[in-house]
Amino acid sequence: MIVRGRAFLLVLKMTTETSINTYKYRLMVGDRLICYGMTTDLERRELEHRRRWPNGRVEQIDEPTTHREAWEWQKAISNSSAQSRED
Repeated sequence: MIVRGRAFLLVLKMTTETSINTYKYRLMVGDRLICYGMTTDLERRELEHRRRWPNGRVEQIDEPTTHREAWEWQKAISNSSAQSRED
């Protein structure tokens, strides 16, 4: 079934922005931090990362949050990482 229209998009946007179903995480290999990220499924994301880093582990950060809040967090982390590399 294909649903189109503004009402559907509005409901989809509201659901995505207000559902608390997004996890913030860090990927570690041993004691080494590889990256930060966000996902709705920690187990699946860890399996995806293990294709490149077989000994990698995903560690959840804080409690689940909304997609928007997780995205803002990841954006802030990326900006602070870029700033520290410039210093």
